[in-house]
Amino acid sequence: SLADVVGPTIHWSESSIAYVCKCVLQAMAIIHSTHHIHRDIKSDNILVNSKGEVKLSDFGFATVVTSMNAERTSKVGTPFWMAPELIQGEGYTNKVDVWSLGITALEMADGEPPHFHDPPLKAMRMIHSGPSPTLRQPRNWTASFVDFLSKALDVDSEKRATAESLLSHPFLQFACSSTEFAHQMEQLTEMKKPK
Repeated sequence: SLADVVGPTIHWSESSIAYVCKCVLQAMAIIHSTHHIHRDIKSDNILVNSKGEVKLSDFGFATVVTSMNAERTSKVGTPFWMAPELIQGEGYTNKVDVWSLGITALEMADGEPPHFHDPPLKAMRMIHSGPSPTLRQPRNWTASFVDFLSKALDVDSEKRATAESLLSHPFLQFACSSTEFAHQMEQLTEMKKPK
């Protein structure tokens, strides 16, 4: 899983973060077009390999939305990646998946998701009532990445971007090739092996 190659001591290039985001957004756009919500997008549920492939997995919390029931209210998912409106439980749409991907991109950049060292209930309170999370060191990243995150992590779900719209965000133009990504996965996997 992507979680196996993310951490405070692991540096991810912006082009590799863009590549993962692009691949996951493509999967999300398909899921959302069939009126499904994944509801548990996080690094543990994104699979990567040394062939440069990125796959979304674990659809155990996935649900269907219909025209009769356009919003969901049940609280499911993993606290640190949950969108504010999902925590609130007053109705949410597939934009909760966009938030979770934004948190995963932050995790790749910073080594862990925001509030990771807080107890889950405290983290959920902070996500629900706090401002949009941001990069710890925004000056170390391009304006394009910062803007991508601001659109994915808007606390106002009405203003938050959709998976489809984020696919045309300029940040994704920085995505590396699958060959370059495969090479980085080989390097990271080698680093993680016990010596």
